[in-house]
Amino acid sequence: MNMDMKLSAKAILDKDFKTGIRGYSQDEVDQFLDIIIQDYEKFEKALAKKQEEVDALKDELKNAQSQASTDGRRQTSSSSYATNTNFDILKRIANLEKHVFGDKLYD
Repeated sequence: MNMDMKLSAKAILDKDFKTGIRGYSQDEVDQFLDIIIQDYEKFEKALAKKQEEVDALKDELKNAQSQASTDGRRQTSSSSYATNTNFDILKRIANLEKHVFGDKLYD
């Protein structure tokens, strides 16, 4: 998850700069670095939260795909059962018609 970032909030906090004769104001640099550190910390937290959401969505997708696969197999077996049941019912009706109406029905 690091994404090859060269800086972290800790690295910025621990960075020491050498002072020169005509260097920048150390207080201004420190204040600016404090703002950068706060932004980095917020960024790292937001990135971690987004990664958790991505992982949760991947799990949800995997579960949904697994459920769809199971439902598809269950639907196939139930449709073949329904076909067999319908065929049995049609055979019974045909036998009942023969019994009630006899051969007159098929003349």
